[in-house]
Amino acid sequence: MTQIKPFLSDNAAPVHPKVWEAMRAADSADNPYDGDALSAQLDERFTDLFGRECAGIWTATGTSANCMALATMCQPHGGVVCHEEAHIEVDEGGAPGFYLHGAKLIHAQGEGAKLTAQGIAAVIDPIRDDVHQVQPHAISLTQASEYGCSYTKSELADLAAFAKARGLGLHMDGARFANSAAFLAKSAGQSAADAARHAAGDVDSLAFGFIKNGGMGAEAIVLFDPEQAAMVKYRRKRAGHLQCKGRYLAAQILAMLDGDLWLSNARHSNAAAQEIASGCGARLMHPVEANELFVRLSPAEREALRAQNFAFYDWGDDAARFVAAWDTRAQDAAALGKAIASL
Repeated sequence: MTQIKPFLSDNAAPVHPKVWEAMRAADSADNPYDGDALSAQLDERFTDLFGRECAGIWTATGTSANCMALATMCQPHGGVVCHEEAHIEVDEGGAPGFYLHGAKLIHAQGEGAKLTAQGIAAVIDPIRDDVHQVQPHAISLTQASEYGCSYTKSELADLAAFAKARGLGLHMDGARFANSAAFLAKSAGQSAADAARHAAGDVDSLAFGFIKNGGMGAEAIVLFDPEQAAMVKYRRKRAGHLQCKGRYLAAQILAMLDGDLWLSNARHSNAAAQEIASGCGARLMHPVEANELFVRLSPAEREALRAQNFAFYDWGDDAARFVAAWDTRAQDAAALGKAIASL
């Protein structure tokens, strides 16, 4: 059989062996729900990583992580500002409205699917301060963005200052947070802790993604105001996400944090993406600042690549998206780069 070279999504990648090992090690009796010894370690581990007091709460999906975090800062009558192509808008099936009991998503624009203070101001400044219009309560940004672009330290600082000045909560969808941290730390020689702090900035909450990066079924809600943790835990139970054997979710997260596996895996997938990018030239639609590439390709060119057993998603009528993963083989990335260059 001809082997498919997979670049569909990092969601399709297998579970890292160390995560399986950690789950096997957790396979003994302990307290149910989040009362086990492993879940009890999360607050301290995330506090050490980010260098400021925070609470770490496991959940099973990135969608639930985003929505439960946003629910701490946006009331049902309020609104969350996000990029018009943010995941919470285009790929979460209305879940934010469901979890936030009708709160509105307010769309802003920005290059590379990134928000700016100016872009946010352009959409919220015209909103009248009265009960007849939805008032903004929070901002949600995505690190890395839907186009694989990473917010720099200065960009995050600008957004944090803007949010504070306007009295808005600041949330980060970090489904590919590790990839941004790895990208931003690459030239600076930073430690894992420094990379995490650099990539998170001064957000109020973070949905820290692990599943795309080698996990099986666990994401973390990181709250930089630990007093919000109790509210999120009630919301988690009400939403049906309080798993009775939570130690298996905690085990996955701790395994990814141990030895900075989360950053090592992201470095590998980023490097594979850069290898592919070396063959794309002017076809690239956006800078490659994580593990995704958006490449201009005609229908005939896409079929030519599929005939060589490359698997990927079409992106509109004239482009494709390629995603490298923690297990992407170096030879497959090199072959894809060469195949694109030869079109």
